[in-house]
Amino acid sequence: MDKETLDIDILKKYPTIEIEMVEKLLNQEIKKNNDKIVVLDDDPTGVQTVHDISVYTDWSYESIRSGFAEKKKMFYILTNSRGFSIEQTIKVHHEIGQRIAEVAKEVNKGYLIVSRGDSTLRGHYPLETEILRNEIEKFSHHKVDGEILCPFFKEGGRYTIDNIHYVKYNQKLIPAGETEFAKDKTFGYKCSNLCAYIEEKTNGAYAQEDVVTISLEELRGVKLQDITEKLLAVQNFGKVVVNAIDSSDLKVFCIALYRAIAKGKRFLFRTAAGFVKELGGITDKPLLTRSEMIVMNVNTGGIIVVGSHTLKTTSQLEALKTVDGIEFIEFNSDLVLEEGRLEEEINSVISKEENFLREGITVVVYTKRKLLAFEQDTKEDALLRSVKISEAVQSLVGRLTVIPAFVIAKGGITSSDIGTKALHVIKANVLGQIMPGIPVWQTGEESKFPQIPYIIFPGNVGDETTLKEAVEVLIG
Repeated sequence: MDKETLDIDILKKYPTIEIEMVEKLLNQEIKKNNDKIVVLDDDPTGVQTVHDISVYTDWSYESIRSGFAEKKKMFYILTNSRGFSIEQTIKVHHEIGQRIAEVAKEVNKGYLIVSRGDSTLRGHYPLETEILRNEIEKFSHHKVDGEILCPFFKEGGRYTIDNIHYVKYNQKLIPAGETEFAKDKTFGYKCSNLCAYIEEKTNGAYAQEDVVTISLEELRGVKLQDITEKLLAVQNFGKVVVNAIDSSDLKVFCIALYRAIAKGKRFLFRTAAGFVKELGGITDKPLLTRSEMIVMNVNTGGIIVVGSHTLKTTSQLEALKTVDGIEFIEFNSDLVLEEGRLEEEINSVISKEENFLREGITVVVYTKRKLLAFEQDTKEDALLRSVKISEAVQSLVGRLTVIPAFVIAKGGITSSDIGTKALHVIKANVLGQIMPGIPVWQTGEESKFPQIPYIIFPGNVGDETTLKEAVEVLIG
């Protein structure tokens, strides 16, 4: 295990890059590349760095065809696979890989697939990209040369330095393997060094000493030729780890990447949201204002649903309680253990919600803060129980008969279920971010509440006051 904690000031020691020159070169490479970028998002938070991009909540042939038909270079498919069993994950990724290949062949368009995963390294890795690789190779008859790993996500305080992935806590950088995320019941891991993490997760199929690494020194030195040559040498689905502490590092890497692709190399990507923005050449956009988000003329309150159990979420919930004029309801999620009692609780909470909303009062509903866990728990049992609770939580929005001014969902599984099952969104437009790393969808016409802002608030992003600040923007 990697136990070295770093001071946040280490981020200042690296030389800066001439950003205008790098952006110009990157834009030139993007314009020369005609591939469609398809981002498979394992929970709804992955759009947290982009704007004016479509996200589809299913992977039907029609949706994928629609995504390819758009003029924009990129579109997202929300798989929510972080809430799936292994069997579900396998099935879904076979379907998606095959349909993307079929549509691309029909429209005669090349494509890149990004598997957007968690910046704290949780999820079905390497399962998802291995299946996608097999589907790509089966339908295209071309080998996938390599896989790029880049979990950098600045807005969430995730940095990779000397191949070790860090999570920011206050003014310290903690190796990811030492954090609460590494102890995840379903997706836990030990190694913070990404090369060792790859060996750990692939059960030794890819040795850490064989992993190609792109260092901060190479990136800050803009060693484009050296990085390109490294990528051109990758073969047999070899692994490439990209170090990064700023978006400028990814811009430099993507220049070299596009140059390698232009010479015939094929890659899959397992990355966090930071990489997607630079790969697609998405511009920066200021944080959203209330008037940009709330376009419907409603006099009701908003609803905030808190499902995530991370320590960060709980502290953010406590800070939110200092805002005047908001009502709080604890949803007794522990009743999942008692037959019939959970349904009674759902009905009681919905009645209270609707009374507050009609009065123009914003209401916060939150699950019990202590996560249910048992000594003999298996990973599958823990996941199935959490899914059952999430289904109950999403119904707290899905059964509403009052249109809320806005909806905020806190947590990955929670936000996916509310977006797809409660709000019935099939296609949304990503407006941008209300706070760094916190995306806002505008729901489509087909949804339960068309055109309202749906704020997807990750469980592991922001400071103690970030949720409070976002709510204050929305309530004005």
